[in-house]
Amino acid sequence: MDTQVALNSAITDWLARAHPMPEHARAEWAVQGVALLPLGRQFAAVRIPGPLVHAALGSADEDVVAELLSLRLRGPVIHDHRSTGPTYYALIQWHAGLIWDRGETAPCLQGDTYLGVPHIDRREPPGTYWVTPPRYEGDLCRPQAVRDLIDAGCQQFSQADAPLPGPTRGESRSRSLAGRAGSEEVTR
Repeated sequence: MDTQVALNSAITDWLARAHPMPEHARAEWAVQGVALLPLGRQFAAVRIPGPLVHAALGSADEDVVAELLSLRLRGPVIHDHRSTGPTYYALIQWHAGLIWDRGETAPCLQGDTYLGVPHIDRREPPGTYWVTPPRYEGDLCRPQAVRDLIDAGCQQFSQADAPLPGPTRGESRSRSLAGRAGSEEVTR
């Protein structure tokens, strides 16, 4: 078996174990390419508005963003282009969400929230995809690196005297309601 295939298989198994019924996650990946996984068991996800990421990195170019996120966060990041624009989800340790302090700008999703997680091979648009896939089983972004990215984006908005990107119309700042498929989180 090829080394990368074996590594992808191990990562897929790790991601699937976030679901109480891992075979259900595997079936969703096989049919849809995206599986709804509960957050707070294996990992949590920080939802970062695209404009904030682009401001922090100084670019909205997909290739540049992917390269810079890989260098700055050194962990897995999911991209979803919601109807309101791009959104990034940085995966972090589940317990870091218990003390997460950037909730108004970039909330940490966990608990009763499900996230659309793409199959490990889904690495480009259209749809939900990995900007930076997990490199190994248990690979997660360091919370401080995610905070630093958010702070850099906020600083750019502050210097431009522009309002920070916020929740979409009808969306709470901490969680969105059940809705469309993809990386949109679902509260249950």
